Amino acid sequence: MSEENQKKNYLQKLQEKWNLDSLKQVIIVLIVFAFTGTTILFIKQPVLDFFGVQKGGFVNTVFYLLLVLPLYQILLLFYGFIFGQFKFFWEWEKKTFRRIGSLFGRKSKKSDSN
Repeated sequence: MSEENQKKNYLQKLQEKWNLDSLKQVIIVLIVFAFTGTTILFIKQPVLDFFGVQKGGFVNTVFYLLLVLPLYQILLLFYGFIFGQFKFFWEWEKKTFRRIGSLFGRKSKKSDSN
């Protein structure tokens, strides 16, 4: 490992990984993630209660995946907009959905050639 790479702190590594312009922008992005996660923490149970889903079990998990996770994605864009980081989070969302889509959309090379 190079000496320069060893001297970089965690925020600098995130800045490079996320291709951000400054450490200030890294901190803002982390704040957006924190606000989004905290908001979901507070609204998850009321949303599930509204639909009459009891805590725990398979139905709770399905409703969480179908309702709360998409709500998280929307809130991420909302907070990203408020904090002036919409472009970063829009790209983040597109990347996330491409990854999810690739899990379900993969075809074997054998079936593509037919």
